[in-house]
Formats: sequence, C-alpha cells, structure tokens
Amino acid sequence: MKLVTFEVATPLGPVERLGALREGRIVDVNLAAARRYARDGSSRPMERAGFFVPADMLGLLDAGDEGLAEARLALDALEGEPSGPHGERLVWKEGEVRLKSPLPRPRGLRDFFAFENHAKAGAARRQEEIPAAWYEQPVFYKGNPREIYGPGDEIPWPAFTRKLDFEFEIAAVVGRQCRDVPVEDALGCVAGYMVMNDCSARDVQKNEMLCRMGPAKGKDFATVLGPYLLTADEWPKGEIPPLAVRVNGAEWSRSDGVQPYWRFDTMLSHASQSETLRPGDLLGSGTYFKGCGLDQDRWIKPGDALELDAGPLGVLKNVVGAPAGRTHLVYGRDGLPRRP
Repeated sequence: MKLVTFEVATPLGPVERLGALREGRIVDVNLAAARRYARDGSSRPMERAGFFVPADMLGLLDAGDEGLAEARLALDALEGEPSGPHGERLVWKEGEVRLKSPLPRPRGLRDFFAFENHAKAGAARRQEEIPAAWYEQPVFYKGNPREIYGPGDEIPWPAFTRKLDFEFEIAAVVGRQCRDVPVEDALGCVAGYMVMNDCSARDVQKNEMLCRMGPAKGKDFATVLGPYLLTADEWPKGEIPPLAVRVNGAEWSRSDGVQPYWRFDTMLSHASQSETLRPGDLLGSGTYFKGCGLDQDRWIKPGDALELDAGPLGVLKNVVGAPAGRTHLVYGRDGLPRRP
C-alpha cells in the first residue's frame, strides 16, 4: 500500500485523514474499513473501524500487522464509486485534497550516516581519513520530530543560516514496539519506507561539529517526508532504490543504485540495543555522495523547485522559501547575540 496523510476542508476547519493512493485517487482508509464492516453486517461499523483501522497514521501503526491487514482488505473490497456506511465521501482526486507528511508527528527521529562514499567525501574536505570507528557501528544523531513538513510545503529558510542545504535520504518507519532486536529479525519491525529530506544549515552545523557536539540547530528546523509511505510488504528487502536530485528541472545528481555500507536491518538493530523503539519512530539513512549540495559545493536558492526522485518510493517535491531576516547565531563573550 501507498499510505498518505491528507487534509480535507470541513465547516469546522481542516481535518487530517489517513489515505491510500490507488490508481490516481486517494481513498479514506478508515471509512473504507467502516464500509466493509457495514457490508459484512456489523452493527457498529464506525467504532470497529476506529479500533482496527484508525483515521491517522500513528493509530494505524499502533494497530500493528492486524491493522495493516484490515486496511488491505478494506481497500481490496472497493469497487465502482463507493461511499462510507452513512454516505460519507471516501474517494478523492489527488488535486482535491492537500497531501501532508505521511507521518506528520513521528514519535522519534534518528538519522544515520550510512553511505560510505558520503562519509569519505566529508573526511576528504577536512583533509582527513574516514575514522576507523565509522566502520565499527552505524552512528546517528537524534533529530527534531516536531518540525515536520510534507510534499508541496515550502522549505523554511531560517534567519540564522546563509547556507541552506538538502540531504536526499530514505527513511524506515518502525511498525512495532521492539528492543534488543537481532539483525536477522530487524526488517520484520519495519512498517514501510519513504523519502526524507534532512534539511541542513551548513554554516551553523559546521560550528556545532567543530565543538564536537550536534548537529542541533543546524538540523532541527525542518525535516521533509513524503509523498507516501510504501508498506514493507511491497519493499521487503529494505534496499535503497536508485535516487535522482533535480533542481528547477535540471539533474544535480544520481545515485546509480549505490547501497549504504550500513543497511536498515543493522541500523534498526543497533538503535534498539538497551532502548525501546516504538511504532512511528523514524530511521533516516543519511545521504549518498552528491545527494546534497555540500558534496558538490552547489547551493540551493530561494524559489528553487526541488525534486527528490526515489522511483517506486515516489518523488518528493518542494520549493525553497525566502530567508527570514538576516540574524545569525553568533554570540559575544558577554553571551549576547551579535550580527557579523
């Protein structure tokens, strides 16, 4: 399934719903389940659907494999121009609703540094060798799960950066609560995969990393997800598909199918050691070499149209916003901010 979160207008304001992309249309999965239960003779189809197939992505992930299975059955039972058990509209054309991040409120965000070619390029810029420790475990930073953007959203340009960048990644979404997971069992804990743009303020990030901390402010302002979550049954090996970056229609880079040194099974297993992962946690892959502007010394500008094309995982499209003022995160010895 290609699962989305979409927004519909109501007299009480916009409402988020869980949907599935099917043949160019968006189906309300919760109402599709209620319709199936009503046709099967359930006396309380809406309540049953709310339990097995909730109307939001986190709720569905919490329902686990049973919830995903019920969602598939509901979608497979549709035919013609269906409506909900009480006549509710449950099918929309893509242009009629606003797509949001498939997972608008992740429970956690861990972003890995898994591609060897990108790690080597960073070391070369610093005139260093890639650290031996990089090969000993998959390292990650913990990002901000509260600043999440979706397809079509404007990418914010924070006032404190002059070097805004993107990082083309794939994210695995945890689908069950797990802890101390062996590598061989790890992919069974993944609900699905989607495109992720790890937005980066490179000048601020550089200062943080020079101090052997972070990244924090250099990353915390925006992570973009979408356009849909492809369920793991349709992508069972968890591999990274061929990736391509386009800016204003011009191709900036292509991954040529290169795979990360650290794969999602190892990443998830490592993250789960002595720590509980929960449904809705995100694991980002990190970017491939030239999957960001930093690797190319080539920088996006306000108004640029960015397309991150992951083939079967979809194309994430956004426009870069304008800088919000000219402040910069530089402080004097008195602790007061100053502007260079």
